[in-house]
Amino acid sequence: MKSQIAKLVSTALDQLVRDGVLRAGALKTPAVERARDAAHGDFATNAAMVNTKAAGMKPRDLAEKIVAALPPSPQVQKVEIAGPGFINFYLSADAYHAVVPQILGQAHDYGRSDLGKGKKVQVEFVSANPTGPLHVGHGRGAAYGAVVADLLQAVGFEVHREYYVNDAGRQMNILAASVWLRYLELAGEGLSFPSNGYKGDYVWDIAATLHREHGDDYRHSAEAVFDGVPPDAPEGDKETHIDALIERCKTLLGDNRYRYVFELALNTILDDIRDDLEKFGVVYEEWYSERSLVESGAVNKAVERLRQAGHVYEDKGALWFRSTDFGDEKDRVVVRDNGQPTYFASDIAYHMDKLERGFDRVIDIWGADHHGYVPRVKAALTALGDDASKLDVLLVQFAILYRGGEKLAMSTRSGEFVTLRQLRKEVGRDAARFFYVMRKCEQHLDFDLDLAKSQSSDNPVYYVQYAHARICAVLRQAAEKNITVTPTPGQTNLQHLVESHELALLKNLSRYPEVVEIAALNEEPHQLTHYLRDLANDFHTYYNAHQFLVDDEALRDARIKLILATREVLRNGLNLIGVSAPENM
Repeated sequence: MKSQIAKLVSTALDQLVRDGVLRAGALKTPAVERARDAAHGDFATNAAMVNTKAAGMKPRDLAEKIVAALPPSPQVQKVEIAGPGFINFYLSADAYHAVVPQILGQAHDYGRSDLGKGKKVQVEFVSANPTGPLHVGHGRGAAYGAVVADLLQAVGFEVHREYYVNDAGRQMNILAASVWLRYLELAGEGLSFPSNGYKGDYVWDIAATLHREHGDDYRHSAEAVFDGVPPDAPEGDKETHIDALIERCKTLLGDNRYRYVFELALNTILDDIRDDLEKFGVVYEEWYSERSLVESGAVNKAVERLRQAGHVYEDKGALWFRSTDFGDEKDRVVVRDNGQPTYFASDIAYHMDKLERGFDRVIDIWGADHHGYVPRVKAALTALGDDASKLDVLLVQFAILYRGGEKLAMSTRSGEFVTLRQLRKEVGRDAARFFYVMRKCEQHLDFDLDLAKSQSSDNPVYYVQYAHARICAVLRQAAEKNITVTPTPGQTNLQHLVESHELALLKNLSRYPEVVEIAALNEEPHQLTHYLRDLANDFHTYYNAHQFLVDDEALRDARIKLILATREVLRNGLNLIGVSAPENM
């Protein structure tokens, strides 16, 4: 509906260009927005305000010419000029009635568009280190990323969902060492587990698999493992201690056996993550390996491009990127003094590769604790000669869980955390997905477990789903009474929808395509959840005030059409959030 008004305004402006009132080169595209106050009509445009200079006349004078040039439309009841030159459109009842057959005809496609047709977007999200199960913090990034990707696809973009697997680097080595040390304990070795190791139960599980399948084949004495290793905290430094244990692990096991432990830990956890996400309704087109960047030579290529461009220098045996030249607070190491590339070097290569793959836009969804990382990645892309404006980094704040009013503790390294799987089993996938995207990603989210499980109007996902189920219940009642629920085609009988609750519902249904477009382009899934709550509220209010299966056949047909259209929009919106639309509750 908004696009139809915009088309009328555009036609009028084109006519004024042909009449010589406006100069085509100076013409500015106006905004068309829904009126905030019903007294000001349904839609308003600032077409006269933004083009007053191009016309060389006062806004109100130009507004009069625009109104006079508007083509006739059965959807527009009247047009008025308000204030300094706003043009307000008042729509006819038929315009809103026309929304119902449009929804019923388009069904699943209602709200979808080809706005982004021909443009490729990559959305990379979650990408948690495979050093443990996904926790509730990862869950928010998963839900948010999945809905952003689905919204972009709904408005026509070609979307490539990607998970970047950090399968190289120190954290993975700490995990492998942790698994081996737990294995040694299961094999009967008495040892003091490092304070900086991974302590979760999942580490025991992987170690148990290693011991069950290989017995004592990987066993070495605790004395051999810890001999000469610098002390752990608090007497020593925990970082130095764990690094020394990693090296000892590699030395005692040898390359092949160490790689086996490493791969066992990586693949076990990665399979768990993949399964967890699939059951959460999150599926990727690609799982991209960090190690593949090193093995393919992409990291060396990125560093060499920076070197040739004069953006790196050597200092104390390490290679540094001059990121301060691009606004970063300090320069960054890309190759350590031992010749090993840093995680940052891999990230530069990864983003270089993204743009080389031809994406028009690249969206990274990171945890809010990575906010300082954004400018250095963009700086590196600029230094490479790439267009850093193609990269959009969205930061997701942590989700804080509450049960019975008490905040739940979270610590990944210590193993004290609530996993995404536990959350899903406790509150269900639907509630988790809905709650995760109810607020802007940059806002903190307090996740009330008790509310998410409650069957009350205070629980937003239950409230929306219940609206859908109520409509299905009405249709079942109609079938039981042998009342046809297949409405007549077109706008027949819709003129009977004159009650205030019906008009409110019609107006809200007409808003859905606009909400999807805004939510997609602004990467704001919460716009959709808020809309669904409003739509559900309009329906529940209508349901409580009126009967649908009335004796008047024409009125009954109109109301059945209206609730069928409402059911379709509720289902479409819930589907975009990854939430089911139950028929019984």
